[in-house]
Amino acid sequence: MIIHAKEPVLEVHDLTVSYSRKPVLWGIDFTLPSGCIAGVVGPNGAGKSTLLKTIMGLIPPSSGYVKLFGHPLEEVRHRVSYVPQRESVDWDFPVSVLDVVLMGRYGKMGLLRNPDRQDKAMAMDCLDKMGMSAFAKRQISQLSGGQQQRVFLARALAQEADIYFMDEPFAGVDAATEQAIITLLRDMAAANKTIIVVHHDLQSARDYFDWIILLNMRLVAGGPTGEVFTDEMIQQAYGGRLNLLAQVGDMMEKRAFPTREP
Repeated sequence: MIIHAKEPVLEVHDLTVSYSRKPVLWGIDFTLPSGCIAGVVGPNGAGKSTLLKTIMGLIPPSSGYVKLFGHPLEEVRHRVSYVPQRESVDWDFPVSVLDVVLMGRYGKMGLLRNPDRQDKAMAMDCLDKMGMSAFAKRQISQLSGGQQQRVFLARALAQEADIYFMDEPFAGVDAATEQAIITLLRDMAAANKTIIVVHHDLQSARDYFDWIILLNMRLVAGGPTGEVFTDEMIQQAYGGRLNLLAQVGDMMEKRAFPTREP
């Protein structure tokens, strides 16, 4: 089931991506409206992160194309922000929290200009929105995982983009950080920003996202959450894995597993 947006800010057309001639994504075709929080959901190995990296031009497609605001990425890159998985970043690099957020201003400043008072004020405001302004002078390596993720998102905010791609921003964070992130995303969407989030938790997906891209190498469903995120579509995407998970959950509830003798 695929429902297309009437005035899309993102268009993905017949996108196929291969590694060593083996397809990882096959014939992906969907659109997204502005001002939505879209979840890219599917089992491990479904190609969720690959989809984001291909849209961002980090992986070349085998076929198909992507348009953002009706243009190729190269023409609108200044309007686009990408937040990779936290595990892909070298957090031991000796840099302060404020410096990390100021990196988000480079697109506005240009490489030859140093950050001025206005840039620093913007960076501090973004840190404040994530509850991290008190840590501005702290080395990034001294923060917890949840705090690092908040700083990462503050950097994305400092870019003042119109569309944000986030690869598992909720992974490995505490409950308070998760709530702070979803509150931020909702505020951004209310300001007509579009956010695309790779996510693995089916239970929270229904509450967090108003648009769903359900993926398993192929596009299983895409559209408003209430219309496409059905049990039938989820079953198609996850197949027998969901049945197994449900059985394990039932067994645990019934305490069917034998208890170990002390």
